[in-house]
Amino acid sequence: MLVLGLVSLFTDLSSNMIVPILPIYLTTVLHVQIGSIGIIEGIAESTASILKLLSGWITDRTRKHKLLMLMGYGLSNLTKPFFAMSGTWSQVLLIRFADRFGKGIRTSPRDALLADSTTKEERGKAFGFRRSMDALGAALGPLAAFGVLAVFTNNYRLVFWLSVIPGVIAVALILIFLKDKKQEGNGNHASIPRIRFRNMSRRFIWFTLISTLFTVGNFSDAFLALRAQDTGMNAALVPLAFFAFNMTSSIFSMPIGMLSDRIGRRPVLISGFAIFALIYFGFGRANSVKWIWILFILYGLYYAFTEGIQKAYIADIVPQGQRGMAMGTYNAMIGIATLPASVMAGYLWETFGPVVAFSTSSAIAISAAVLMIVLRI
Repeated sequence: MLVLGLVSLFTDLSSNMIVPILPIYLTTVLHVQIGSIGIIEGIAESTASILKLLSGWITDRTRKHKLLMLMGYGLSNLTKPFFAMSGTWSQVLLIRFADRFGKGIRTSPRDALLADSTTKEERGKAFGFRRSMDALGAALGPLAAFGVLAVFTNNYRLVFWLSVIPGVIAVALILIFLKDKKQEGNGNHASIPRIRFRNMSRRFIWFTLISTLFTVGNFSDAFLALRAQDTGMNAALVPLAFFAFNMTSSIFSMPIGMLSDRIGRRPVLISGFAIFALIYFGFGRANSVKWIWILFILYGLYYAFTEGIQKAYIADIVPQGQRGMAMGTYNAMIGIATLPASVMAGYLWETFGPVVAFSTSSAIAISAAVLMIVLRI
């Protein structure tokens, strides 16, 4: 659990040195339209999502969590220097695709390894801890980016180059310290599920479909950076806003994970969907930088209430030996939904403005929460 937490910390530190400033770099340096940013983010996440399904299936077949994680984390971190050399939005799209391609390979085996290494009674705590470390890295990344931009006067390319360092540390941790969990059984693969939804339980299917609906309204955080700038926030301060929400997530993820161990995952997840709806409604109507700061800080609560809890819930309802496939199916469905989410956000923003874009997302999140309540998933 500790090694996985540290790997998440350094990987997200690396990635989130880039994420908050990339949309600003695209709009101010490369002069890319907001609609094109939606396409970049949507394709980058969705096209690689099928690999989350495939890597989950391979994980259950081979039980080689470490090898797949090493390939995925390695590929993602190899792409970082190319952001510094990009000159067009199509090049950025290709680099983002390669980065997310790596994430598609690593995510399902990582989640399956963590699920198999914990008991149900402590699973929320374990996933909460990993999410907490993930969020801590995601907080330190924007802080590092802010420092570089402040000292070197908006030198975006230098940030891209420096992001390589924590990425290399993450890969080294996997290579040296991570151990695959020895599996019980005789190694017979006859019980490994085929790649099809029909093999999954009703609860898992409904939960995945509801989460996919929610994701259609949960567009890329890149739009939050654009919204901050839209209300008058200085571009150099945007990474600090990301630092704020990730620190909130880091502080609360483990306690909320432990809360889910005591009261159940479902009420925590429903609360998370409701928190998201309220915050996105606020982002749409915020008319000052002060409100943007408040909303960014509160936004971390949404991640704390959902990100790790969703994976722990899946681990609860899917038996060992099928969790890689289940995590892969879930991650793939969620990832595929990010394409229409970001494209929709870009279209609504350019056509009707940010209020409509954020309000639509808020309404979809409320619908997902209601379905969780009505269907008792």
